[in-house]
Amino acid sequence: MLDTHLPGFTPWPAPEARQYRELGLWTGETFDDILRARTAANPTAIAVVDQANRWTYAELDARVASLAAGLAGQGVAARDRVLVQLPNVAEFVEVIFALFRLGALPVFCLPAHRRGELVPIGQASGAVAIITCHHHQLFDHAALAAEVSAEVPAITRVIVLPDRDRTTVPEGAVSLDELRSAPQEFPRAAPSDVAFLQLSGGSTGMPKLIPRTHDDYLFSVRRSAEICELDTDTVYLAALPVAHNFPMSSPGILGALWAGGTVAMAADPTPATAFAAIETFGVTITGLVPPLARLWAERAEAGDTPDLSTLRVLLVGGARCPDELAARIGPALGVTLQQVFGMAEGLVCYTRLDDPAEVIVSTQGRPMSEYDQVAVVDEAGEPVPPGTDGLLQTKGPYTIRGYYDNAAADERAFTSDGWYRTGDVVCLRPDGNLVVKGRQDDRVNRGGEKVSAEELEEHLLAHPAVRDAVIVSVPDTVLGERTCAFVLAADPATPPTLATVRKFVRERGVAAWKLPDLVEVVDSFPETGVGKTSRRALRAALLAASSHVGSTS
Repeated sequence: MLDTHLPGFTPWPAPEARQYRELGLWTGETFDDILRARTAANPTAIAVVDQANRWTYAELDARVASLAAGLAGQGVAARDRVLVQLPNVAEFVEVIFALFRLGALPVFCLPAHRRGELVPIGQASGAVAIITCHHHQLFDHAALAAEVSAEVPAITRVIVLPDRDRTTVPEGAVSLDELRSAPQEFPRAAPSDVAFLQLSGGSTGMPKLIPRTHDDYLFSVRRSAEICELDTDTVYLAALPVAHNFPMSSPGILGALWAGGTVAMAADPTPATAFAAIETFGVTITGLVPPLARLWAERAEAGDTPDLSTLRVLLVGGARCPDELAARIGPALGVTLQQVFGMAEGLVCYTRLDDPAEVIVSTQGRPMSEYDQVAVVDEAGEPVPPGTDGLLQTKGPYTIRGYYDNAAADERAFTSDGWYRTGDVVCLRPDGNLVVKGRQDDRVNRGGEKVSAEELEEHLLAHPAVRDAVIVSVPDTVLGERTCAFVLAADPATPPTLATVRKFVRERGVAAWKLPDLVEVVDSFPETGVGKTSRRALRAALLAASSHVGSTS
């Protein structure tokens, strides 16, 4: 068994770790243990389905064993970090569990990530390989992986899942389908060691990587599965990009597998695709961000949909769900709404399935574990009166104590005694449920995807027509928030336009959701009393000019 911590990882203090084990919160299991146990218990049960595959637990376990051996043959070893950028396909599950069996660490990347994200992620994680697909939504991910590998010297292996209508992959890449070899045994990972690295929303420059251990993450998965009442009859639909923390573990694909249920993969979350998948696979539970939940509700209200009668629970999270939408979801789709609020760094809150309607509609739930500690404080870190808006801090058995190898980020995000500063503005009600009011920092929550103001500003400042730039969020009825760039023109006679700015940022290799939705050229930025640019004043000015809100090009 591997028994030393990964360098760059901040473990829980020994007394707290010991307490979590004594309380049975950390059970000493690994992700590989879970797959082996479910396979032994019910080998013929269906584990994973998508449009092209239908694997039993026994078949999934066999594929995992073969792929783990193949990866080892490529030189991937225990504790190596591997970028995983795959869409919602059955092979995603096979790949991550093969890495778990090998003792290597998946670094979860999104299909929408481009060179501007993947190169810093590869550098920060020390990745040695990329596992990706050839094409997805008309984009050549294999070519992108080759570019990233060329810029990150440590990445020496590009492994590509071939397109389903062909078997070839580009020269220089290794086909995932040709990797599999005779199974072999590998040393068991230590439950207390890091299992994988996730990305913190809105990371900038040096990405904030979130190290999750087998112990802590499996506790989160188990509690989520219990609260969402998953069992062997569960069919969880991964409609959102599966590498996100929400569809992975709240309760997500890992919760479904922990319960011995079935994971179903949807190619995209649109009503047309997802509704067909619900009918075909007999989906019982899934999760969405609010803009997609609105689309689903509107489509169901319009009628003439596939049979959705198997769907019992719809989780909505990733961003604040408006009360009016929350009230519509259940009647429109014939489901129980379950709000979820959480973060990849740890804390997860749920409304419960038997909560009163007012709680389900108007709150984002309460912590899923009695061992979660939450505090609502002011900017000085002092507790605010009950029922008052304040900043959420938390710690507990599945909330990390530090980012991966990033002391500067740790100093900003964690208190000296281990509390995580979430940056969320919340109100804690007397019944223990949280109402999320917004964000303290300058991230824009665009349909559940986080856009860092600092990161986008850096890109804009490289534009020759931009002298200075400030990013603010603006409310949007569809996405929750959109991104507005206030800019000072380098030459007022030739100010930048929305079209030219979006084209410029896109060509710098960033994800599409980070492109500004609005550009407002101004003569100067308003300032606060201490001379800082007032984002609040800019946001207020934009809202006052209501005719501009929501415009895009």
